[in-house]
Amino acid sequence: MLIALVVANMTYLGSLSAQKKEPNNVEDWSKQPTSIKPVVGATPPSDAIVLFANDNLSQWESLRQKGAPAAWKVDGPQFTVEPGTGDIITKQSFGDCQLHIEWNIPENEVQNNLNFGNSGIYFMGLYEVQIYSSYNDEHKIYYNGQAGSIYKQHAPLVNACLPAGTWQTYDIVFTAPRFRCDNSVESPASFTVFQNGVLIQNHVTLIGPTSHGPHTEYKSHEDALPLLLQEHGSKVSYKNIWIRNL
Repeated sequence: MLIALVVANMTYLGSLSAQKKEPNNVEDWSKQPTSIKPVVGATPPSDAIVLFANDNLSQWESLRQKGAPAAWKVDGPQFTVEPGTGDIITKQSFGDCQLHIEWNIPENEVQNNLNFGNSGIYFMGLYEVQIYSSYNDEHKIYYNGQAGSIYKQHAPLVNACLPAGTWQTYDIVFTAPRFRCDNSVESPASFTVFQNGVLIQNHVTLIGPTSHGPHTEYKSHEDALPLLLQEHGSKVSYKNIWIRNL
């Protein structure tokens, strides 16, 4: 019995010694992370694509008329939805990405029912993060349609809205869906969203493109498609928009 205990103890100590002699088995030196300049104040990171700068909408175009200039109103460092002109899309296409965008709902805007400060950010033109006037639930709407929702699919974890007339931020990580060769879904789209610095969507997955109706399903599409900003009749303003490919 004593001999067995001694042998077991020596085996255990030998195992520990072997682990101590091989520290590199959990150290990854295969690929050094690229160094970038991070966000400093309102300055985007150095590897970001700036989607609104220089007081113009040159990175955007009309959805209604491919190649036509975006018809929304530019006012210095911001631009505003021009009701009746339709949605706008980026000239570049994106898949997996990180997006920073700032938005402002006009104070005392009077709209029809369920249209208070209504706009939205559509990734790949298909998957929407909702914009709406939801501060203190003053304009009631179904919870998966309020600000910060993944429209009609996921209500936000919390209501992190500020009052209308105040600039608000979304920081969004989007993972595009993957499709197999037979066009079936290999992995669904997902979102992680911070609103005004607060986590409101925690890696939620989508059942398909967001839709106003009850039925949605994935249809195979390209790996990268334009980002879309929705014109829904409300004069929502935007500024400081940048995106990073992931």
